[in-house]
Amino acid sequence: MASGFFALFDDIAVLMDDVAVMTKVATKKTAGLLADDLAVNAEKASGFVSSRELPVLWKITKGSFLNKLIILPIAFLLSAYLPEAIVPILLIGGMYLAFEGAEKIYHYLFHRNHTKQAVDLIKPSKTEVLAREAKKIKSAIIVDFILSVEIVIIALSSVVEEPINVQIIVVTVIAILATIGVYGLVALLVRMDDIGYKLIAKSGIQAGASKSIGTALIKTLPVLIRVLTVVGTIAMILVAGGIYVHNIHFIHELIHAIPGILGEFIVGLIVGIIALTLFKGLSKVFKRGKK
Repeated sequence: MASGFFALFDDIAVLMDDVAVMTKVATKKTAGLLADDLAVNAEKASGFVSSRELPVLWKITKGSFLNKLIILPIAFLLSAYLPEAIVPILLIGGMYLAFEGAEKIYHYLFHRNHTKQAVDLIKPSKTEVLAREAKKIKSAIIVDFILSVEIVIIALSSVVEEPINVQIIVVTVIAILATIGVYGLVALLVRMDDIGYKLIAKSGIQAGASKSIGTALIKTLPVLIRVLTVVGTIAMILVAGGIYVHNIHFIHELIHAIPGILGEFIVGLIVGIIALTLFKGLSKVFKRGKK
């Protein structure tokens, strides 16, 4: 009985060792996508009233955990029983990410001034502010869902040859760490100005390191948010392009002479433009049909 007890501990130790090794491998493979996830979600979680930033971010984080709760069991079932469905799902998700990126570029190029004038002339009511907040939260959770699918699938592909118990533990750990790590960093980013004001208040009227650091944080935040907005848009297009390049052979062959990142960006942008054009065309048809 004692030998069986110690044998159980030995099996658990071996399993944990395998999990640790495979988690390290899977983390390396998903690191690039996690960086994209951070940029995208930092952009999505910015632009709210200061007092609403953390409550909004918490809603998005809860949505992200719910996304993982939905995705993980489906991913394991698909891997076991219907692996051929994984690529089409990735391509659909890639099209949505490309659409989001292309729409942002289109809005910046053609509607930026119009939006700015509307914001300057009309002060939104509390109801409108909450409605916009809810819309942005929903958009952030949808994008998180798609990025979460990519993270889970990539992590799963790195342990696909391992026993199912190792697959479940490794991919679940990666999914949880992705959510905690990404949204923890996003929380720090969006609260940089508050930290800066506290450092300035702490230093009082005297000049010192705390006051200098606080001032730097406050001045850096708007620039950082703008940079992350651009990086987040590029990241969505790159991730989308990467999905199409790595899963459709003729696209991969078509751009093999172009440097990897540039090729993926071009493919993602083309997919985004096509998706945006179709969306706008269908929207016009739908509006005419309603009239």
